[in-house]
Amino acid sequence: MSALTLTYRGATLAAYFGLLALLLNWFTWLAPPERAPIALALILTTVPLLFPLRGLLHGRLYTHAWTSFLALPYFILGVDAVAAGTEPIWLGWLVVVTSTVLFAATVGYTRCRGRELRQAGE
Repeated sequence: MSALTLTYRGATLAAYFGLLALLLNWFTWLAPPERAPIALALILTTVPLLFPLRGLLHGRLYTHAWTSFLALPYFILGVDAVAAGTEPIWLGWLVVVTSTVLFAATVGYTRCRGRELRQAGE
């Protein structure tokens, strides 16, 4: 693997675990929901992030590809929190930033690793 591919993979894992930790802390400790049960908020936000965990840890190309699509609802969640002015607003911005990094890093890894695999097969 090239250095660029490893950089994208590291950025993917950092953004993935950062987003997971941020959501867990947001809905349990920093600003728990007032109108809904905490367990429901955690199930709806963090459980979908657990599905690609094994594939991301093993560096599987297909998992990185579909994880890029998984990052988009979290971007929408962050933009909604920022636009609604939900307190604290910085949590929404952090979700926007980490989901954007997750999206860009997974796309970059998929592109670089796919190129490497194609060149190795030729």
